[in-house]
Parts: sequence; C-alpha cells; structure tokens
Amino acid sequence: MEEALLERRKELTWGSALVEELKKVMKMAAPMVVVTLSQYLLQVISMMMVGHLGELSLSGVAIATSFSVVTGFSLLSGMAGGLETLCGQAYGAKQYQQLGTYTYCAIISLTLVCLPVSLLWIFMEKLLILLGQDPLIAQEAGRYAIWLIPSLFAYAVLQSLVRFFLAQGLIFPMLLSSSLVLLLHIPLCWALVFHLGLGNIGAALSTGLCNWLNTIILLTYLKYSSTCEKTRTHFSTDVFLSIKKFFVLAIPSAVMVCLEWWSFELLILLSGLLPNSKLETSVLSICLTTTSLHYFIPYSVGAAASNRISNELGADNPRVARVVVWAAMVLAVTEAVIVSTILLCCRSVWGYVYSNDMEVVNYVKRLAPLLSLSLFADSLQAVLSGVARGCGMQRIGAYINLCAYYIAGIPVAVVLGFLLHLRGMGLWIGMMTGSSVQALLFILITSFINWPKQATKARERIFKDSSAGNVLD
Repeated sequence: MEEALLERRKELTWGSALVEELKKVMKMAAPMVVVTLSQYLLQVISMMMVGHLGELSLSGVAIATSFSVVTGFSLLSGMAGGLETLCGQAYGAKQYQQLGTYTYCAIISLTLVCLPVSLLWIFMEKLLILLGQDPLIAQEAGRYAIWLIPSLFAYAVLQSLVRFFLAQGLIFPMLLSSSLVLLLHIPLCWALVFHLGLGNIGAALSTGLCNWLNTIILLTYLKYSSTCEKTRTHFSTDVFLSIKKFFVLAIPSAVMVCLEWWSFELLILLSGLLPNSKLETSVLSICLTTTSLHYFIPYSVGAAASNRISNELGADNPRVARVVVWAAMVLAVTEAVIVSTILLCCRSVWGYVYSNDMEVVNYVKRLAPLLSLSLFADSLQAVLSGVARGCGMQRIGAYINLCAYYIAGIPVAVVLGFLLHLRGMGLWIGMMTGSSVQALLFILITSFINWPKQATKARERIFKDSSAGNVLD
C-alpha cells in the first residue's frame, strides 16, 4: 500500500513538473516565433518590393538572396548556436559575468568570419557567370550582394545578442525591437526602392539599416537595462581566452545548420534538371516556402527548450532538464498534428495562395499529404536539435544531419526523381526521407542521454576556465 502511494506521489510530482515546464517553454516559444519570423521577413519584403521593378531585378535579387543565405547568413546563425550552450549553461550555473564574456567572444569571432564571406560576395557576379548564369542576372545579383554586406556584419552582432538575451529568458526586448524594425522596414524599403529610385540597391540598404537598428536597440537595452545588470561585463583578456571554447561548439553547430539548409537549396537546383522544369521548380518552391514558414514555430520551441535545458544542466538539475525534453516534445507533436491537419483540409485551395495556374494548384494538392508528413518530421527534428544545442551535442547533430540528408535523403531523391521518373514528387519524397531519418536519429540519441553526466559536463565546461573571482553560489 505504501509503495503504491509512493508511486502515485511520484506520478503527481512528475506530472506537475511537466505542466510547469510546458508553461515555461510556451511562454518563451510564442514570442520567439515573432522574433525569428520578423528577422526572416526583412529579406522577403525586400524581394517583394524589387519584384515590382521587373523580372530581371527579381531574378537577380532572388539568386543573390539564395547565395547570401547559403554562404553567409546560415553560417553565422549556425555558429551563434554555440552560444546557446555556453551562455545558457553559464546562466544556470550563476556565472553571470561569463555571459558577457562569451557574447563578446562570439561577436569578435563572427565578425572575423564575415571578412572572407564579404570577399566572396564582392566577386559574386564573376562566380555566377562561371557557374553558367545569365550575365545580366549575375550583374544584378552581384550589385545587390555588395550592398548587402553591411547587413552581414550587423547580423553577426545581432545573432550573438539574440543568444545572450535568450539564455536569460529575456524575450520581450527582442520581440519589441524586431517588431518595430519590421514595421519600419516596409516604408523605408519602399522609399529607397521607388521614391529615391535606388532599385535593388535600395532594398539591400534598407535590409542593412534595419538589421543595424535592431542591433543598436538591443545593445542599448543591454547597456542601460537593470535586467542585464548581473550579466553585463567589461571587455577583458578572458574574451580572447574563450575563443577556442566558442569555436569548439560553433563550428559543429554551423555544420549542423548548414548541412540541412544546403540540402534544400540543392533540391531546387535538382528540380531545374527535370522535364517541365518550370512547373516542377514552381511547385517545389511552394512546398519549400510552406515548410520554411512553418519551421519558425518548432524552431522557436526548440530554442526555448535549448535555453531551459542549458540553464538546468548548468544549475545541476538533470531531472528537470529531462522533463523539459518531454514538454518540448508534447508541444512539437501537438503543433505538428494541428498544422498538418489544417494543410490537409486546405489542400485543394493551398496552391491558389501562390499561383492561379490550375496545373500548379493540382500538383500542390497531390503533394499535400507528403507535405503534411514533412511538417511532422520537421517539428520533431527542430525541437530535438534545440535539445542537442542545450546539451552541447552539436558535433553529434552535425553527423546526424550528414547521414540523414547526404547519405539517405538526397540519394533517395535522385533515384526516385530521375531513375524512377517520379519527378518533383520523387524529389520531395527523398527530402522527406532525410527529415524522417534525421528525426528518428535525434529521438534515438536523445533517449540515450545520461542527464546526470550531461549536468556534470556542463559544470566542468563552465567552471574549467573560471577566474578565481567567480565562486559557486
């Protein structure tokens, strides 16, 4: 009888802890959706504005945007993921000054990475011509990319600051700044593109100015807000001593992100080799846009889970970290079921959002069931990727993405799309296979995590290079 009562109490304790973590993760994830979506929409709005200038301008900006995302923005975003481990665990361990040190370190490191990327963008026109692109389109793309370089440096600082605030659960300043900047970007971009007649240069300038404004707002908040009083720190030699520790996590984190990002860019390139490539590319672009917009929801849940897990591991609370994983998975599955069901119910009309061509609309309708399954797999892997970042397991995540997309996904896509002549549907099945394998591998790895050991590793990581003045509370 006593054993039964004890088990019942444990169940009630675990259940209440799960509910509590569900509330905490949702409280962070909901505004993070707005933050990440607002940053993404800056370039989308710029492209929409340029689209009214003509087909040549739109083609040039579209190619430049794709090239800049692949070679620059995805790289910086991925590397900044190393801060999710370091800052989150340091905050949990109450080593507050280390948050500032790691953030300075990341800003310096990412700024240095921007230098070779900028050089690559300067020669984008010549590179595109070498790759067989139309010279006129390459010229437009190259000019846009050069004027987008200031935005790259702003993005390096911005992504570091986002992780700094995320580690402390300070979502409101990011929500406020990103929303204000997005609202400003719309009239500013219109004025530069059309009123001042700067064309695609105006779109690039507007993106850069808004990214810098977002960065300045967050820096101002960091400097003057009392909520950052404990985590503000002066620049010191510790910043340079932390660079190696940052890169140990940042490089595999970047590989982890970029391998996944690049695989979907490769999908669009492969679709251009299919018969009736205009139709296939259009439909797959619609599918990719749909999954990209949806991805911000599970990514935000994953970012919130990463923060909670890293905080609890740093605070030596492995049991709570494990509960966070369950809470995040409940949210991921719930969200995936809801969105997938909505998409299936709207499959007959979803294509009309992007095109009035009946051939495109009917093709999207046929792909909708597969697209719904893709959304489910994406939700699981996005959340579990956040778990990996919170634990500092970016290296394992990189290997998972390599196997999932380049050993499974892309080969299956090529076989189904070209050899078995399933065309666009075959390519999407291949990428869905990659996402599913990725999700299954992450589930497998997560199920075998030794949480007490992860907590010990987190404490060792944070306190190994702590100065003598940093004492454990």
